Amino acid sequence: QVQLRESGGGLVQAGGSLRLSCAASGSILSINAMGWYRQAPGKQRELVADITSRGSTAYADSVQGRFIISRDNVNTVSLQMNSLKPEDTAVYYCHILSSTPRHYWGQGTQVTVSS
Repeated sequence: QVQLRESGGGLVQAGGSLRLSCAASGSILSINAMGWYRQAPGKQRELVADITSRGSTAYADSVQGRFIISRDNVNTVSLQMNSLKPEDTAVYYCHILSSTPRHYWGQGTQVTVSS
């Protein structure tokens, strides 16, 4: 049973910062990539950032230069979010793509940016 435990969401004023963390537990033979998606009300879930097992990163254009994804250890990924904007408000989901391949999702953590 694989579980993804997210932490770090909350309420922040525009221009502020938050750091999200996700720790995976359980049996995952090999991880290809870890990342973060978000879903705002009335919108589709979208990729925010991800990082491969080799350390390659990718970011949505809307967060490029403001967010930084890092893999703290083999089963933990973090997202440092700076210069937050109201449009960053969403539920953020941790995601893992295993080598099977199989997708794993966290339960989501709310990020709210006030103007």
